[in-house]
Amino acid sequence: MIVLAPELVATTQTCPVCHREEAPQALSQPELDQILGAVMRANLPGWQPDQGLCASCLGLFRAAGERLQTDSNIFHDGGYRILPTPLRVGADERFTGRGVTVAFLDSGFYPHPDLTEPENRVARYVNLTDDQAAEAEFRTPDVSSWHGMMTSVVAVGNGHLSHGVYRGIASEARVVLVKVGTSSRICHDDIRRGLEWVLAHREEYAIRIVNISCGGDHEAPYLTDELCRAAEAAVRAGIVVVCAAGNAGTTPRHAVLPPASAPAVITVGGLNDKNTLDLDDDEMYRSSYGPTIDGLQKPEVIAPSIWLAAPILPGTPTAAEAELLAKLKAAPDHEVRSRLQASQGVNAELDAAANLPIYLIRQLVEIKVHDANVISGSYKHVDGTSFAAPIVSSVVAQMLEANPRLSPQQVKLLLMETAIRLPNVAVERQGWGTIIPSRAVERALRIRG
Repeated sequence: MIVLAPELVATTQTCPVCHREEAPQALSQPELDQILGAVMRANLPGWQPDQGLCASCLGLFRAAGERLQTDSNIFHDGGYRILPTPLRVGADERFTGRGVTVAFLDSGFYPHPDLTEPENRVARYVNLTDDQAAEAEFRTPDVSSWHGMMTSVVAVGNGHLSHGVYRGIASEARVVLVKVGTSSRICHDDIRRGLEWVLAHREEYAIRIVNISCGGDHEAPYLTDELCRAAEAAVRAGIVVVCAAGNAGTTPRHAVLPPASAPAVITVGGLNDKNTLDLDDDEMYRSSYGPTIDGLQKPEVIAPSIWLAAPILPGTPTAAEAELLAKLKAAPDHEVRSRLQASQGVNAELDAAANLPIYLIRQLVEIKVHDANVISGSYKHVDGTSFAAPIVSSVVAQMLEANPRLSPQQVKLLLMETAIRLPNVAVERQGWGTIIPSRAVERALRIRG
């Protein structure tokens, strides 16, 4: 059991980890048990016990130790594999989006078990690109299904296939899934049609948030562009619109395209938190940024957009390979060959390696796990602002659960006011900074009327 030392750190009233204005309490080295100490070392290599931690951070690291020590895919040899999203951003565990419906506009979707088990939380699926699509289309894995499946599960998945470990922040929210394109093409005008559909059905499904992890074809002034006008109309109707900024930050133009360029939406840029809990080593991802064609600051906030756990599309060759790699990695030496032989045809290179020495087979497996970004048989890690936006959408779901009276304008303001700017990063790239979900929820609870 860990007991906090009674003395407060006198030199500061700010936690050295989260930078909240809360006096940290010192920990003595003997008080750091093996698990908590390993979690701290993995995430805060420069931290010393006498620097202390605030109560919130101590609870966060304790939860990390308790939850991750039982899963060898995540916590092993004193270091993390991939952090679960609620843990990495310090989400308030009291709120999970209960009673909130989030709509997603994307290239396609799939009813992943993290959305449908043990309770089906998909309130509606609609394909706006094909009015004649068969009813079974939604349940058939397709190359166009994966992106929307991942964005929706990153936000509101309950981690069913990972025993709850890789859940989204809003793991009890309902979803409405609106297909507005394919893996090869999402048209400017189809995103507009998707927003108009959400606006027309918002009361039927109690939609409070729409997540858009896709962008239009070209820059356009928001006063005349029909896609931007649709986004503005949705916000005026009481829907919080969250848009990915895009991934063009390393290009000369780095343009933010509609609908992310609309003034009223919350535009989300990317953060590379390096898969740790240490805010001090965070840096920017290659996300797009303004000024927009109208001279507006975009993005408003940033969120993690790399090293993010996301589901693998079931029933695909990728899923079969990931499952085999996970089994081989976990197999004792005497079972490796038999498992390879039982899975002939899944991967040609692994088939050809069946007679190699075991240590060489294991090396090949590690290379393939690394190259395929595999976390387990059911999840991989992904990157892009397409996945930063759903994190913000899930935090908004928490805020609306905590205070259903919040307007879209209030939600946006609270997210900006509670964010923290990264040092040594230009303001135009990060806006008001990285989201701090627990602060945003705390502020949401204080708003009256």
